[in-house]
Amino acid sequence: MQDSAPDSDSYGIAAGELRQFIERFERLEQEKQEIADQQKEVMAEAKGRGYDTKVMRKVIALRKREPDDIAEEEAVLEMYKSALGMG
Repeated sequence: MQDSAPDSDSYGIAAGELRQFIERFERLEQEKQEIADQQKEVMAEAKGRGYDTKVMRKVIALRKREPDDIAEEEAVLEMYKSALGMG
């Protein structure tokens, strides 16, 4: 009686190579979590020193963007605010 489960050879899967990809991905996930933990520590330290971490996160996001994109968004924001009598 033959086992009904297909063997890996019938799908052309190299188990060793597959395991390496999965293990590499798992290591990267672990590193990503460690970095996220370090980022939380930095923000907690900054907050403890009196900095507004919400604003810091906005500044960090702005630093990632192109100046032209920021200027365009700010111009549209000002136009909307003006239309609503906010500024």
